Amino acid sequence: MVRNLFDEQLTKLHNNLIEMGGLIEYAINEATEALITQDAEKARGVISRESEIDDKEKEIEAMCLKLMLSQQPVASDFRLISTALKMITDMERIGDQASDISELCILLSEENYIKKLEHVPLMAKETIKMVTGSIDAFVKNDMELAKEVIECDDIVDDLFDEIKQDLIRLVHENVDNGEQAFDLLQIAKYFERIGDHAVNIAEWVIFSCTGIHEDTQVI
Repeated sequence: MVRNLFDEQLTKLHNNLIEMGGLIEYAINEATEALITQDAEKARGVISRESEIDDKEKEIEAMCLKLMLSQQPVASDFRLISTALKMITDMERIGDQASDISELCILLSEENYIKKLEHVPLMAKETIKMVTGSIDAFVKNDMELAKEVIECDDIVDDLFDEIKQDLIRLVHENVDNGEQAFDLLQIAKYFERIGDHAVNIAEWVIFSCTGIHEDTQVI
């Protein structure tokens, strides 16, 4: 009976993580769309909903602590709950970075872009895929999916390098491009960090499955 109740609470924990994942995926999608279409109102919408992600983090944190304190989980359960606690920290930071991207979108909304945006939307697509995959890997207890997420990080890093080189070239061609180039590079850096947080989540999923964690921290 006690175990059945514990399993029900774990299911609720999974559902809450899926909900938080949906919030951050929405934020990344909206921030990307705001960037591409130069839609300042859409960007403001992302910023205004950041508190929903923060509230969900606190809710999940409280649920995890309650499970650990009241149910006396066995080792495998403890790893799972610990993983959820680590995940929500990275997920909350992803939400922060979507808001940071949106703030820069507002600054850029009335400017003509110095070049057509090509690689940044590709970065966004890959990072959304990584975030979704890392959360799915946890819910499904799928270590192979977690490893696929980690492998995708090289794609995001390569896209970031391409963006950086393109922007450096544009500044060399015209120094007046410098300010916007810096803002676009910062946006690309935020997407790269989102990918890094997705890797962190995937590594915690592997820890949940194996008890072994590759020590990685993203600031």
